[in-house]
Amino acid sequence: MRNKNNKHLGLEIDPVLHYKLHYISKYEGRSANGQILYLLRQCIKDFEEKDGEIQVPSDIVNQ
Repeated sequence: MRNKNNKHLGLEIDPVLHYKLHYISKYEGRSANGQILYLLRQCIKDFEEKDGEIQVPSDIVNQ
């Protein structure tokens, strides 16, 4: 079930990138949305390991 507190992010991508995203997603057993979330989390993890934890304002955390 969809969490109504989650934010929606629309992406406009070219057809080749779209195909390759779906190809990799299927290979790794994820939906395209799941793959994008996985990649975003990895990017944030890598950033925070290098540059320190990103502090999130309490009004965003408590939504």
